[in-house]
Amino acid sequence: MIVAYFKTTLAGMIFLTISCGLTPALAADEFPFGLEMTLDVPPQPGSKRIPNLEIGDRGEVRLELWCKGGVGQFSVAGNTVIFVPGAMDNRTCSPAQVQMDDALLAELADASTWARKGDYVTFTGRTSLRFHLNTN
Repeated sequence: MIVAYFKTTLAGMIFLTISCGLTPALAADEFPFGLEMTLDVPPQPGSKRIPNLEIGDRGEVRLELWCKGGVGQFSVAGNTVIFVPGAMDNRTCSPAQVQMDDALLAELADASTWARKGDYVTFTGRTSLRFHLNTN
């Protein structure tokens, strides 16, 4: 009788855990494939634009930088990351915007590790870039 009660209670606890959405916490350390993230910095003076990445399920990425936009590819193994920038759209950008975009692309390409803590993803190389996952 006690064993049957225990099994029923355990089954109820598992059901509540799953139905309350507590299991997605297990995925909190996974690379954010299929998600969009925004660089954790304020906008530049005179602009509302902040760089963001939209990462596909296979690591393909659409980048919107300070001015430029384009594509790239992430490859991930454990906490190791490789970013390879692809073609960038031809846009009319100021020299300062071009410099900031080129620096950001270089920092992403230099990153060798990544870490995720909650809604934040950090890419680390010679410098660290912190992104906030866009969750609604």
